[in-house]
Amino acid sequence: MNMQYPIYTVDAFTDHVFGGNPAAVCPLDKWLPTKTMQQLANENNLSETAFFVKREDGSYDIRWFTPELEIDLAGHPTLATAFVVFNELGHPSDTVTFHSKSGVLTVVKKDDLLEMNFPARMPLPCTPPQELLNGFSIAPKTVLRSRDYFLVYETQEQIEKLEADFMQLNKVETMGIIVTAKGDEADFVSRFFVPNSVIGEDPVTGSAHATLIPYWAKELDKTTLTAVQLSARKGHLWCASKNERVTIAGKAVLYMKGNYFLINN
Repeated sequence: MNMQYPIYTVDAFTDHVFGGNPAAVCPLDKWLPTKTMQQLANENNLSETAFFVKREDGSYDIRWFTPELEIDLAGHPTLATAFVVFNELGHPSDTVTFHSKSGVLTVVKKDDLLEMNFPARMPLPCTPPQELLNGFSIAPKTVLRSRDYFLVYETQEQIEKLEADFMQLNKVETMGIIVTAKGDEADFVSRFFVPNSVIGEDPVTGSAHATLIPYWAKELDKTTLTAVQLSARKGHLWCASKNERVTIAGKAVLYMKGNYFLINN
C-alpha cells in the first residue's frame, strides 16, 4: 500500500530562489513514527526537515530533523513552515502558533516579512577545548557558549575569510559553532558550522540568532538590529531583543512542492 504525503521546499531568509537556507516542510494529519521521519530527513538531505500536525484549536505541533538527528529548536525551517501555513494552507489569521520541544513559538506575518518569537539564549563564558581553537584559521578574541560555542571576532572581514578545519572541529562535542563580529553594513554578521554532520556550514541559522541577538543587543546597546549570515547563499534577518525572548524576521520563497510516497509492504 502506498501512502502519499505533501512536501514543500522553501528558501528561508531570502527574497529569491537559490538564496537563504532551504528547508523541507512536511504537513501531516498525525505523526509518522520517529524513525520514519528521521529517514525522510536523511533522504531529503537538507540541513533540516520540519514536520507539523494541526491541533483542534488551529495551532500546530512541530518537530525538526537534520539528516542525522532530531533537534530541539530550528529557525529557518520554522520560518519555512510558517510560509507554507500562510501561503499554501489558507491559514485564516496573520499569526500562527507552534508547540515544540523548546516551548511555544509564534510567527507573525507582517507584509513580506515573517517574524518569529523565540526564547533567548545568552552565551556565557566558558573554557574552550583546544580542538575548537585549532579548528579555525583565525583566533577569536572571545569564546562563549550557550547551546552552541560562540566565537567573537574583531571584524566582518575576519568572518568572511575564516576557514574551518573539520578534522579538528569534529573532535568538539557541540551541536554547532557560531562565529560572529560587528557588521560593516548590518549591525552584526555571523556564520554557523556543524561538526560531525553532512551540513558542514549551515547557510542561514535562525536558532543561532536566539544567542546572537541578546549578545549583540547588550554589546551595541540596541534592541532592534539587522543581521547578515555570510554563507555562500547569504541570509538577511531583522531582529529584536525582548528580555527573555527574541524576534527574528525574514522573507521566504517557495522553491518546490510535490509528494512523497511511503510503501507499506
